[in-house]
Amino acid sequence: MLHKLRSYGFNARIFEKAPHIGGTWYWNKYPGARCDTESLQYSYQFSEELQQEWEWSEKYATQPEILKYLKHVEKKFKLSESITLNRTITDIIYDGKAGLYKIRSNHSEEYYSKFCILASGCLSVPIKPNIMGVENFTGEIFQTSKWPDKNIDFNNKNVAIIGTGSSGVHVIPIIAEYCKKLFVLQRTPNYAVPAHNRKLSDEYVKKFKDNYKVNREKAKKLVSGFLTHYNSASALEVNDSELKREYDKRWEAGGLAFLAAFCDITYNKSANKTATDYIESKIKEIVEDQEIAKLLTPNSIVGCKRLVIDSNYYATYNRKNVALIDINQEPIKALTEKTLKLKNIELDIDTLILSTGFDAMTGAINNINIVGENSKTLKDKWSSGPSSYLGLMVNGFPNLFTITGPGSPSVLTNMIPTIEQHVDWIAECIRYMKKRSYYSIEANLEAERSWVKFNEDSARNTLRYECKSWYLGSNVKDKQRIFLPFVGGLPAYIKKCEEIVKNSYEGFRFSN
Repeated sequence: MLHKLRSYGFNARIFEKAPHIGGTWYWNKYPGARCDTESLQYSYQFSEELQQEWEWSEKYATQPEILKYLKHVEKKFKLSESITLNRTITDIIYDGKAGLYKIRSNHSEEYYSKFCILASGCLSVPIKPNIMGVENFTGEIFQTSKWPDKNIDFNNKNVAIIGTGSSGVHVIPIIAEYCKKLFVLQRTPNYAVPAHNRKLSDEYVKKFKDNYKVNREKAKKLVSGFLTHYNSASALEVNDSELKREYDKRWEAGGLAFLAAFCDITYNKSANKTATDYIESKIKEIVEDQEIAKLLTPNSIVGCKRLVIDSNYYATYNRKNVALIDINQEPIKALTEKTLKLKNIELDIDTLILSTGFDAMTGAINNINIVGENSKTLKDKWSSGPSSYLGLMVNGFPNLFTITGPGSPSVLTNMIPTIEQHVDWIAECIRYMKKRSYYSIEANLEAERSWVKFNEDSARNTLRYECKSWYLGSNVKDKQRIFLPFVGGLPAYIKKCEEIVKNSYEGFRFSN
């Protein structure tokens, strides 16, 4: 966004909470952290030179490699001079008379800007469980989403980890190799499919890069923005042999494309059950202790939550030093100096790891005191669930944009190209305003309400409401249940955005 605005001749500045750039790839430094989108697709496309010069080493890049890439981008485009680090923005207050936002930081600084763009991330506010006695614990406590900048020695230590979402699934197999004993505390099991990560061959990379433009265009026409094969066949219209053959092929290939095995997996319960039955049979096949396999089996809807991509996760439970504990049966009671007390068990531990998820989509935005027209706060407006037009703007907050905000495809798609689509739209909008001497833009209330209803209706026509997930805010106490990202797919969303622009920004109003 900074690069795009500067290329259009605008003055722009980034305020970043962390001491370094990188966002999620700065904070999530836990062992085993890696992307679940293929490296050659999880990258910027605004510069052909950048696309060609950067060399990814693996199919799924690790956190250090992605952070190195982002630092390369920062240096290549000389962005650091316009980035202020170690700044937490506390207040964004609209001054209607001046037509400016007053922006305050935790350093008691004040800035003024005509436009304000929130690029605060969809998964950037970690949830920390409230455990009684935490102040008494003499061991170390780490949170996967706030991992420290240091090497941590797990050798000969007893470690407990709470949470088996994506971060937990990544970190558990790594730590299990070193620690004396690993206690995995699970509330809800998740479906996981193998990554089958590998080194990228020179031939594969050359072929992909030679066809980058074509590959990107093809990806934009697919619902998730990932370049993959979507099978148009129904899971209910093929015989058992064909069903198994397709799932076997997807399992061997690895990755999120498993959900594209048949066209109706995410819409039809019976079709979805063919996928869950397959994954559950794999869990039984991999995990030797069938009681453990049973605990690891979700008995739910695959794809209702975000599908987890793993490397040897299920096989890790065959290790003698790994124990799986169901905290529905053994709820956490308290921490003492050296133990974690459960209902009927007391675990001697040296280290506790929290992998307990995020306040997704709205958490970072609601952490800022954002005040719009008529002294209305965004948090109050969103008290019954977030409302926005296209996930880009909110009625009552002129010139305030959100990148991949609630109501946009965001986390259901390949995030980097999706972010770029928002960046391009916002930058073109601001340039359009400058050419026509418009001072402000705001989403119409009717358009906003219509978009929220359309997205909610679309979500309810899928299986997304069949489980509790962070897509719905179900993991946050007292958070209003509403499906947060746009479920209609990237092509439909891009088409809508383009139509709106062609119709002189239909659904928005400008003022002089």
